[in-house]
Amino acid sequence: MLELETQVDVCGYPLSIFFIVVNEFCERFSYYGMRAVLVLYFRYFLKWDDDLATSIYHTFIALCYLTPILGAIVADSWLGKFKTIVYLSIVYTVGQVVMAVSAIHDITDTDRDGTPDNMTFHVAMSMVGLFLIALGTGGIKPCVAAFGGDQFEDHQEKQRSTFFSIFYLSINAGSLLSTVITPILRGQECGIHSQQKCYPLAFGVPAALMVVALIVFIMGSGMYNKTAPKGNIMLEVCKCIGFAIKNRFRHRSKTFPKREHWMDWAHEKYDKLLVAQVKMVLKVLFLYIPLPMFWTLFDQQGSRWTLQATTMDGNFVRTVNPILILALVPIMDSLVYPLIKKCHLNFTPLKRMTVGMLIAALAFVAAALLQLQIDVSIYSIYTHTPPHTHTPPHTHTYSIYTHTPPHTHIHIVYIHIHTHIHPPHTHTYMLLTCCFALSYRRFVNGLGSPLNVTLGVGDIAPLSVSNYSLVPQGKAEFTIMNSGGASCLYSKELGFGSAFTLVIPSTFNIGIPDAIQVVEDIKPNTIHMGWQIPQYFLMTAGEVVFSVTGLEFSYSQAPSNMKSVLQAGWLFTVAVGNIIVLIVAEAAQLPDQWAEYILFASLLAVVCIVFAVMSYFYTYTDPAEIEAQFSQPEHEPEEKKRDRRDSVVEQHNQDVKQSKM
Repeated sequence: MLELETQVDVCGYPLSIFFIVVNEFCERFSYYGMRAVLVLYFRYFLKWDDDLATSIYHTFIALCYLTPILGAIVADSWLGKFKTIVYLSIVYTVGQVVMAVSAIHDITDTDRDGTPDNMTFHVAMSMVGLFLIALGTGGIKPCVAAFGGDQFEDHQEKQRSTFFSIFYLSINAGSLLSTVITPILRGQECGIHSQQKCYPLAFGVPAALMVVALIVFIMGSGMYNKTAPKGNIMLEVCKCIGFAIKNRFRHRSKTFPKREHWMDWAHEKYDKLLVAQVKMVLKVLFLYIPLPMFWTLFDQQGSRWTLQATTMDGNFVRTVNPILILALVPIMDSLVYPLIKKCHLNFTPLKRMTVGMLIAALAFVAAALLQLQIDVSIYSIYTHTPPHTHTPPHTHTYSIYTHTPPHTHIHIVYIHIHTHIHPPHTHTYMLLTCCFALSYRRFVNGLGSPLNVTLGVGDIAPLSVSNYSLVPQGKAEFTIMNSGGASCLYSKELGFGSAFTLVIPSTFNIGIPDAIQVVEDIKPNTIHMGWQIPQYFLMTAGEVVFSVTGLEFSYSQAPSNMKSVLQAGWLFTVAVGNIIVLIVAEAAQLPDQWAEYILFASLLAVVCIVFAVMSYFYTYTDPAEIEAQFSQPEHEPEEKKRDRRDSVVEQHNQDVKQSKM
């Protein structure tokens, strides 16, 4: 039953689709904007290491692609698409707001030193927020596009096709803008008691966009065509498969004759058309088995590759992928594929997908080569020995001499973090050593009174050395306070991989920070983030060849009423791919990141060979013709049979054309 509200058309298009397109743009901005800085939030706000940050990130992505199955079942069997979108969007919005609140460091920063004092609170809030976001974004994913298609009547086929193009454009526009804007928002400094990287703003803007998305969608309620739930074909397929397995087990004796296909054991309860449709679905789902490995590599753009970028120089943001998608899709469709066809090469969809997997593997080889160069730069931080010293590797020596007789000095020798200080004499100094990309700093308090230093250092007793602590790249501001309460603010621009020694004499006037002497021990890392562009280009080219072709192939091979089943199966491969990241990363325990990249590239290459073999034995079918054979009456005249078959084929071709949008 179709609940038809007042429909208003503008230039032949239902006005209601405007609300749906705006809703999708805002929702995609909200999702990709939050995701663009998520792994950095884990790493630098929650202080998790790279492995834990990567694991939680991919667990979240996996949940986002598992919940669409739940959303499809709820929409088709219970609430309908409209109510499902509204209710889950509310859940989604609450999740984004919770994430923004979790990033406010001042909530638990009771001592006002810039560091949260109750990190458990922030972690718990973050996990609750991410769970609600995964439930919301995944639940509405299978509903919004289909709900937009429901707004058109039968005579508006051309307008419906244009709508899907606009809908796809809104997705990419939201993704592109958010990946540009959100990192910029994160780079701002905000806070009540202390200024920190502004994660509340980076999460708050996506939350605000999700509120706008919900309001805009509800505003169009009176104009929507709302289709009532008709029952979930996905559940029907599962029941049919379950009955076939159960019936086959009951008749496992050799006395029962074998059947051509194991699904034929469902004929006792289900009609032949449904069984034939399930056979076609299972045939495609079998080909899906190797596909998760592609997504295993693809989604590491937001985790491992983002962390790799933090060890490099520059302000390169992760916008290359959406930009390249918008450029490569038309190039492939209008130039590369026609050129291959003119060369009389049989470049079938499955062959395209195989090539796409190989290109993605090459992207990780490029990432490994870049990582090797980064490791050389980072290694220099630990093996660097200042001039005029004769110490073994990993041993650092600093000798700072006074400018007055008898030229007394502080002599510091440390191996890793073990430090020995000779007793200072009349004129002493305080040293700050800091670097980024595994960047650490420490204070050596040579004064006769305690000091307090912000940015995670805290109190330093007289004649003692603080522990090493991480220093963020960029402009760092250090507040140095003595026991009398007097303080000074000193700022220093810290480059990637740089190490500085800041020398403060005992005669230093705390009100004049410019007197601090700066010695550059290690020059900043000169490897620019732009060197990541080749690996992003290869991965995006692989995505276009693999993903776009895979969607088209799945759509063309799916029965007319089971395209949602294959769509759910396709999204499930993305979820499994992210789970594989967790398993491989934890099981491999490789000491070097470049080796992990090579491992993933090798696994995808092996899986690619398996997929190529499976593709070789696959036989392409036309679901429309098969359905037409089962749907026509046995005694119908041949002319009517042919007309009915042509009608089904024509409708199927129109569906395939829409899927390409």
